[in-house]
Amino acid sequence: MFYSIQHVTKFRYSGPVSESIMEVRMHPRSEGPQRCLSFQLSVLPRAHIAVSRDYLGNTVHHFDVPGHHKRLVIVADALVDVRPPAELPDVLGEFAWDALDQMIADGDHWEMLMPSHFARSSPLLEAFARELGLGDREEARKRDLLAVVRRVSDGMYRSIEYAKKTTRVDSPIEDALSARQGVCQDYAHVMISLLRDLGVPARYVSGYLFHRAGEKTRSAEGATHAWVEVLIPGFGWVGFDPTNNVLATDRHVRTAVGRDYADVPPTKGVYKGSVQSELAVTVRVTPSDAPPPAEEDPAGVEDWSTVVQEDALESALAQHQQQQQ
Repeated sequence: MFYSIQHVTKFRYSGPVSESIMEVRMHPRSEGPQRCLSFQLSVLPRAHIAVSRDYLGNTVHHFDVPGHHKRLVIVADALVDVRPPAELPDVLGEFAWDALDQMIADGDHWEMLMPSHFARSSPLLEAFARELGLGDREEARKRDLLAVVRRVSDGMYRSIEYAKKTTRVDSPIEDALSARQGVCQDYAHVMISLLRDLGVPARYVSGYLFHRAGEKTRSAEGATHAWVEVLIPGFGWVGFDPTNNVLATDRHVRTAVGRDYADVPPTKGVYKGSVQSELAVTVRVTPSDAPPPAEEDPAGVEDWSTVVQEDALESALAQHQQQQQ
């Protein structure tokens, strides 16, 4: 399946700011069944954009806006080809845990086993593991490896309610575990923490999920999505979406992987100025069976004119409201 993806991020400031420095991780990865065929990043105010890769292989764009500005708009346009992943068996067999331990000993997976900023053990996590019947590591590892991973995903799906705006991007897993509510980011962090406690390397995936019309999906349409990848012997990194209790499919588009959200936020930056900021994000994922025709300017003059028109309307509305006061 081919996807045309547009990810628009708008920062608005209550007063002029300067020296905005930004990192952007919106470039879809090219590996396994996924290929990024084209990508363009546009910024308003205009800025020189540099590109690099972080140590996890994610593409990172960097730019700075030194002059004064009251808004910052980032538009990422991508064309991605995603094929269905390999099917998993029902069970891996009695030697799967030994094979996994050997992969860990031979490979460079230790970081995905260690506690990280948002994915770490706690008394609440240990209690939740016992609730799922996985509180004893030795006993849990007597079960089939895939059965354990599926049990974690299924248990979270049944025990934690998907509820928007119940947590923030910087919320610890204790918030979701105590309230039994959260969003995709919380599901991912809890699952990663549970699996690492059992000695299973797990990592955080940031990306997009295509929503089929009329389908009930536990994630926000028009926004980014997060899920988990688990190291499975014979298959490598396999995606599990605990928010929806499914394997990652050709509807999941990966942009970045990390130990947790702290490694892979779509945008991360600073600015100079003692003002308030507002963030608005919209994501549009359009599928097709064949790649759409190439465009000279994927970001589109029409999109930029819309941004300018919106700003003009908001400015006029603000002036009108001030006159009414």
